[in-house]
Amino acid sequence: MVSSTCRDSSQSYPSLIAAGQMITLLTVSFQSVKAALTNPMKSLRSE
Repeated sequence: MVSSTCRDSSQSYPSLIAAGQMITLLTVSFQSVKAALTNPMKSLRSE
């Protein structure tokens, strides 16, 4: 009974890793596009 529980939880790790990588990829992509589309003069004026 305990070994089946361990087996089930160990099979979920690859999906958790993949989900984390997808979230990271989406976040980095969003921030990159946002930075690329921002007017540089606006950013410099606010600093």
